[in-house]
Amino acid sequence: MDLPKVVKIKQHFTGQKVKNIEDAVAAEFSKAEIEKKIKPNMNIAITVGSRGIANIARVIRATVSEVKKRDAHPFIVPAMGSHGGAKAEGQIEVLESLGITEEYCGAPIRATMEVVNLGKTETDANVYMDKIAYESDGVILVNRIKLHTDFSSNIESGLMKIASVGLGNHKQALAIHARGVIGLKQDMPAVARALFASGKILLGIGLVENAFEETAIVEAIPVEKIPEREKELLEEAKNLFPSLPVDELDTLHIDEIGKNYSGSGMDTNVIGRLLIDGEKEPEKPDYRYIIASDLSEESHGNSTGIGLADLTTERLYKKIDLHKMNENVLTSTFLRRAYIPMVRKSDKDAILTSVRCMYGVNTENFRFMRIRNTLHLEEMYVSEALIPVIQMLGNIEILSEPMEMEFDEDGYFTDF
Repeated sequence: MDLPKVVKIKQHFTGQKVKNIEDAVAAEFSKAEIEKKIKPNMNIAITVGSRGIANIARVIRATVSEVKKRDAHPFIVPAMGSHGGAKAEGQIEVLESLGITEEYCGAPIRATMEVVNLGKTETDANVYMDKIAYESDGVILVNRIKLHTDFSSNIESGLMKIASVGLGNHKQALAIHARGVIGLKQDMPAVARALFASGKILLGIGLVENAFEETAIVEAIPVEKIPEREKELLEEAKNLFPSLPVDELDTLHIDEIGKNYSGSGMDTNVIGRLLIDGEKEPEKPDYRYIIASDLSEESHGNSTGIGLADLTTERLYKKIDLHKMNENVLTSTFLRRAYIPMVRKSDKDAILTSVRCMYGVNTENFRFMRIRNTLHLEEMYVSEALIPVIQMLGNIEILSEPMEMEFDEDGYFTDF
C-alpha cells in the first residue's frame, strides 16, 4: 500500500499565562501567611523533581532569591524517588538536564539517597524523608500539579506526591509503589500528611500549566493548606489539559518519548492507555497502533513507558539503558510498561507494519496522526482521511496542502 498524503494542522488552545515568573514568585512570597514561614538564618531546602516543567529553572532561581532576601540560606535537593538510576549523582545529572545548576540558581545542590524514618501513617506505611532535607530548618516543596498517568483521584501529581514519593527518595518510592495503584491513591497522600505534621515542611509552590505547556498559575501555599488547595488546583489543571483532536486512529506516530514529557514516557491521558494490571483501560481515546520513534536526550536512556507502544524503531531501541529503565519500572511495579515492542528499522517500516496488521485499511481510509510528543500538542500531521473530521472542529487550523510523507535516506521522518 502507498502511504497517504498528510496535512499539517494546528490546534488553538485558550488559557491564562503568567507573564513574568520572577514577579509572580515574588508576589507569592510577599503574602503574609508565607512571609512568617521564613526566618533569618534558617537553612531551607528547596525540592526539585525530574519532570520537564515549564520555567522550572526560573521558578527555582526566583525561589532561591526570595529566600535570600529574607536572610535565610537556601539549598536545592533532588526529590525524585528512584529516578536518575536511584543514585545521588544520577539525580544531579537529571537536574542539570533541566537547567538547574548551582551557578544558574545561585544555591548549592545537595543530594543523597539516605533517608530518615519518621514513623508510620494511619495506613501503616513507613514515612521516609531525605536525610539532608530532614536536617534543614525547613523545606519548600516545588512541583507542578497535574493529572497522574497511573490513576485518577482528588490528589494526583503535585505537592503531596513530591513530598512523599519524591522527598522520600528511592526507599519511599519503593514502599509506596510496592502496593501499586493502592499505594499511590492511599499511602502517597497519607505519607505527605505525616510529613506535613512533622513540622519539617514550610510551604509549597504549586505550578499549573496551560495547554501550551506554559506556566498558568504560580501559587505559594502554607503547608497546613496544601491538602485542600491542591485538590482545587488539580481541577484547574484538568480544565486546562490539552488532548488530541481525534479520539479514534488507526496509527498514532510519536516522534519522541521521554521522562521530560511524562513520568510514563508518553502521557497516558493523551494516548488512552494505562497497562496496569487490575486497572480498567480508558474507553477513549482509542488508538489501534502506537509507534514510538525516538527517545529524548533528557531521558538519559530511561525508556520507561516504551511498553505502551506497539512498535518502535532501531534508533530508539539502541538508546535504551536497561538499568535505568528497569530501576524505574521495578519501583512502580508496572512491568508491562517496560515491555519492548516490535522493533522496526525506521519510521516508514513501522508505519507500513501497522498498516499490514489492519484488515480493510487502505490509502484512502487510513486514519494516521503524527505528533512531536505527548506534551506538545499544538501542531501535528494528519492523513487525508481525517480532514473531514478536522474541518468540523472550530479550534483547528489547516496549515498546508496535502503532501507526501517525507523521510530521510534511512526511512525516518524529516524535521517536524
